[in-house]
Amino acid sequence: LTAHLFVNNTSPKPTLRFILFSFIQVLSGCAIIVRGQPRGGPPPERQINLSNMRAGAIARRAAQGQPDTKDTPDEPWAFQAREFLRKKLIGKEVCFTVEIRTSLGREYGMVYLGKDTTGENIAESLVNEGLATVRREGIRGNNPDQARLCELEDQAKSSKKGMWSEGGGTHTIRDLKYTIENPRNFVDSLHQKPINAIIEHVRDGSVVRALLLPDYYLVTVMLSGVKCPTFKREADGTETPEPFAAEAKFFTESRLLQRDVQIILESCHNQVILGTILHPNGNITELLLKEGFARCVDWSMAVYTQGAEKLRAAERSAKERKVRIWKDYVAPTANLDQKDRQFVAKVMQVVNADALVVKLNSGEYKTIHLSSIRAPRNEGEEKNKDKDKRFRPLYDIPYMFEAREFLRKKLIGKKVSATVDYIRAATGPGESTPAFAERTCATVTIGGINIAEALVSKGLATVIRYRQDDDQRSSHYDELLAAEARAIKNGKGLHSKKEVPIHRVADISGETQKAKQFLPFLQRAGRSEAVVEYVFSGSRLKLYMPKETCLITFLLAGIECPRSSRNLPGGVQVAEPFSDEAMLFTKELVLQREVEVEVESMDKAGNFIGWLHIEGVNLSVALVENALSKVHFTAERSPYYKALVSVEEACRQRKEKIWANYEEKPVEEVVHVSEEKERVTNYRPVYVTEIADTLHFYAQDVETGAQLESLMEAMRAEIATHPPVEGSYSARRGDYCLAKFADGEWYRARVEKVESQAKVHVFYIDYGNREVVSTSRLAVMPPAFSTRTLPAQATEYTFAFIQVPQDEDARADVVDCVVRDIQNSQCLLNVEYAGATCPHVTIQFGDTKDDVGLGLVKEGLVMVDVRKEKHLQKIVTEYLNSQESAKSARLNIWRYGDFRADDADEFGYRR
Repeated sequence: LTAHLFVNNTSPKPTLRFILFSFIQVLSGCAIIVRGQPRGGPPPERQINLSNMRAGAIARRAAQGQPDTKDTPDEPWAFQAREFLRKKLIGKEVCFTVEIRTSLGREYGMVYLGKDTTGENIAESLVNEGLATVRREGIRGNNPDQARLCELEDQAKSSKKGMWSEGGGTHTIRDLKYTIENPRNFVDSLHQKPINAIIEHVRDGSVVRALLLPDYYLVTVMLSGVKCPTFKREADGTETPEPFAAEAKFFTESRLLQRDVQIILESCHNQVILGTILHPNGNITELLLKEGFARCVDWSMAVYTQGAEKLRAAERSAKERKVRIWKDYVAPTANLDQKDRQFVAKVMQVVNADALVVKLNSGEYKTIHLSSIRAPRNEGEEKNKDKDKRFRPLYDIPYMFEAREFLRKKLIGKKVSATVDYIRAATGPGESTPAFAERTCATVTIGGINIAEALVSKGLATVIRYRQDDDQRSSHYDELLAAEARAIKNGKGLHSKKEVPIHRVADISGETQKAKQFLPFLQRAGRSEAVVEYVFSGSRLKLYMPKETCLITFLLAGIECPRSSRNLPGGVQVAEPFSDEAMLFTKELVLQREVEVEVESMDKAGNFIGWLHIEGVNLSVALVENALSKVHFTAERSPYYKALVSVEEACRQRKEKIWANYEEKPVEEVVHVSEEKERVTNYRPVYVTEIADTLHFYAQDVETGAQLESLMEAMRAEIATHPPVEGSYSARRGDYCLAKFADGEWYRARVEKVESQAKVHVFYIDYGNREVVSTSRLAVMPPAFSTRTLPAQATEYTFAFIQVPQDEDARADVVDCVVRDIQNSQCLLNVEYAGATCPHVTIQFGDTKDDVGLGLVKEGLVMVDVRKEKHLQKIVTEYLNSQESAKSARLNIWRYGDFRADDADEFGYRR
């Protein structure tokens, strides 16, 4: 903007017009700063002083570092004059004339609202309101502007306006407070409520000086969650702006300077007050980010109250458009295709507690690390490794085992969604840091839950802190920080002040002497629970026994599996054909899964030999069935020999994999005849009263039914005569009592759990159902009706020879079918064998004598649980034949074929 200035008072005064886009600053009642239209950057400032008048001086703070100077207060009516001009001019278009320009460059003139001098004369308005005095010395008679001002001043005096009013104006002087003794308490006392303020100064795009109303606190506020480029002060006192610092400052000034705003003071960090400025036209914090004038700041993002996700979204928008400070930005995943950036995969292994091995839909295996988190670690890990060569991070680092178990139980075998956030480049070994290969870091979710966030919230991992300019971080970094803050506050896991958990796990692998001592215990235990920690080959595994807290090496019995390549003293043993396929099959089926093992014996090296089951599948049989192993002669004496031979013969016929070159040789068939003990049946009549979701059911003996009816009649007559006092009973777990059921009648019950007076869990001992009631519906059981008089009539049973599907929908179908067929009806029951919690029985319909369990197998609703007792083989065979028929007909759970053989999680079943 150019202007020709004339200082000769006798010559015509040129009108200099500035088109101002929503920016103007009022220094006092007689001085303003104007700016023209921005062209390629912030426009230059120009100060205009109003001619022929004077307004009171605004308060000034004493110069810092000069103890002799003092704060100067407002002159009377000075602030009111400033406010009059501010409210009239801020953001308005003005024009002005320059009358005098001094040798020091100060300009004096008249300012008019609007595009020309026909608009409101600002000086006249001030004088008319009694907010300024006219300079009468040297008045020229030919100057109509001065004459007009004198006339208006006289009118204001006669009307006693402003400074001409009575009282002297001391009440107009502000009590300015430049410092706050305890900023943190001051901020906390406001409880994050919006307070009115005027922005008095803009230091840079994200730091302002605000006058808080109505108490006139003058405070410096830094915008929460963001930081703009700043002006660096050099040694000689000059300031050097960072790139886009001046533009960011102008952006904030043009929107906020001397505007009426509301400020939410959110926190105080090292005496720096953090806050959010709210303007009717929007939130300046989000605007700065969106326009590329600022970047998000992690340390103050946590206190931002208007939604951190909005700030991240605004910053992301600027990055995508590559505006201003992001003009050279390159996204961490810019070189990845969309299919590599977001994908669904199946979790096959948990590595430590911050990485997963997943199987993509293409069949490829990929290791992904959880973004921005760090697994538990031992600061003295390297020292420990030197001192103890058997250092095992999983068990020896506090909370590493808990973190790994959390991920294993949640994720193994499940489909997860992964979004790659960044790829951390490979690093070489340093003095204090190990070498790392390239790592793909991603946000992993299952069912909408961020796994990393869940891990951090339980105190089982910590969040990595980054440099402010490091963009390689989780896309949900703020949520991770918030989860860590909650974990620290609640003392969870790593942040707990309690004693750290210690896992004393004995490693018996290769310890022949220890294995010999341990063998009888495992043999007597029958089926023991275990977790597969490592797969060496198709038939050789490392197991963790949780109850025994030990590690063992386990060899699959009854099969001969192709050997993998091994380093031997004489050289490398070449891998046998299909050894890798067998190892991969075993890994996919059992690695890090919970299994059951039956230990039969051990070898010379201290390795245990036996059978491994995973959800009804015998791993030895599965390997043979998939033509990845052969049956070993030692299997002949096992109860699984028939199953092994059967599936092996089928593979031979198909000439699959290891049987591809098989040539059938005629062999003489030898039939082994053995005497089998006969199954004993003793069916007795029962009345089925309740069926649980687990397919366990409760039944009453028909023979004692009359006794129960007599007892109930006597008990209810007693209650009718002597009704219990409501609320008088105090429930305790394990107590027998009387409970009023939903039908309004009283029944015998046992208290199982007490949550509160309103929530008491009871079990009706004569019928098998459960209910949550209040203590007002409970009463003391009279001794005459106790279990000594008549034992509990509901006995728990479960079906023999069948295995209920794991899938919830399939399980519900089975339960619905059984409820429909036998609940509240009389049936015939025979105990087949004992179980861990209750007897396993077969049950027949009362009229047709058909086996209910066998009917479920025929309909394809359940699987067969194969028993190895010889006297049960006849009925087990009948069940198995029915299962094969249901498979062939593709009924219900078999509608997609044998899901146990193809690991089809997508069908809703676990292996």
